[in-house]
Amino acid sequence: MSRSLPDGPGAAWRTQAALFLVSQNLSLFGSSVVGFALVWHITLETTSGLWMTLATVACHGPQVLVLLWGGVWADRHDRRLLIALSDGFVALVTLGLALAFLGGLGAGEAGGLWPLLGVLALRSLGGGVQGPASAALYPQIVPPEHLARVQGLNQSINALLMLLSPAAGGLLLGTVDLAWAMLLDVVTAALAIAVLYRIRLDRAPRGAGDASAWADIRRGLSYTFGHGRLRLLVLCYGAFYFLATPAAVLCPLMVARSFGPEVWRLTANELAWSGMSLLGGAFVSWHGDFKDRPRVMALCMAVFGVAFGLLGLAPNFAVFLALVGLGGFFMPVFATASTVFIQKTAAGPMLGRVFSIVQLIASGGMPTAILVFGPLADVVSVESLLVFSGVSMALVGGVYFRFDRRARGG
Repeated sequence: MSRSLPDGPGAAWRTQAALFLVSQNLSLFGSSVVGFALVWHITLETTSGLWMTLATVACHGPQVLVLLWGGVWADRHDRRLLIALSDGFVALVTLGLALAFLGGLGAGEAGGLWPLLGVLALRSLGGGVQGPASAALYPQIVPPEHLARVQGLNQSINALLMLLSPAAGGLLLGTVDLAWAMLLDVVTAALAIAVLYRIRLDRAPRGAGDASAWADIRRGLSYTFGHGRLRLLVLCYGAFYFLATPAAVLCPLMVARSFGPEVWRLTANELAWSGMSLLGGAFVSWHGDFKDRPRVMALCMAVFGVAFGLLGLAPNFAVFLALVGLGGFFMPVFATASTVFIQKTAAGPMLGRVFSIVQLIASGGMPTAILVFGPLADVVSVESLLVFSGVSMALVGGVYFRFDRRARGG
């Protein structure tokens, strides 16, 4: 049995929301597939840990640097235009490299790999602009009472694409030259922009445009950290992503050490997470909004903590996969509850900047944490790191719920 979104005078928003979901996920699919292809090409060409580190920094570092400005622009300018410009910029950069490869640019370390890092960095810059604008655009399209269902549906589609993208990237890399594989991103970006401009938008509230960007960034930081409930969410978000790093990054290492290095085990680990995330997103879309979002977020953090902690005690691979799947199911619930909470709590003219700060915390948390947990994994067992981080995450969930109730006077 399923629930359908109600008809009514304002039911035309469903068409607009569907178009936006199609646009964003077309863009995501092309970018993910080509991103996997680029990183795997570097991996196969070098088999070097240093080059993989450089590729990881190129993928994430520039986005972290530009996110705060992306939030300011999302509050000052047409968010649809920002999304289109970001998609177009990424597509043009990728097209330029594809044409260079077709024109004879070498694939060796001194030839083709440095330009690949540059392209990964420029693509990351585009994501830093698009992320806040996309998150802040949803309330312009979707009525507040349906934000959770639409976000849940988006989480399901994202999870499905995360299942398909690695396979599609590997297939492209194995059947065509890298240059032709990169053209997929150009095609999907063009389609995404075309669909995006079929959406009719009401004018969003805008922040003041007479101040400098730095002044607007300071204003956004002051607003976010001066708002008791938003400040608490951002701090707990940072702790959550820091403590999630052992489970997110080191689980494959534990699988290889404790259960066996077979490729099918590593694949099963990824499928357990992504497959259950798909179901979790479908559940949120069916259920709709949550009455008490902070309680739901706190519950999710507690579940993650228990699941990730028990991963370190898993007696066999089947139990390990079940616990990974449990965490995967609750991730869309957590992501939807937190996104809708921000969309309904932050003032409209500040929405882009608040999202940029939250996304900055999320994007920067794991790279920072891996500098701590990565070396520790060679000194102590991954299992002990999982137990420690799991217990700590459950405590963070309890702290968040208690202090949010106090902040809202509950």
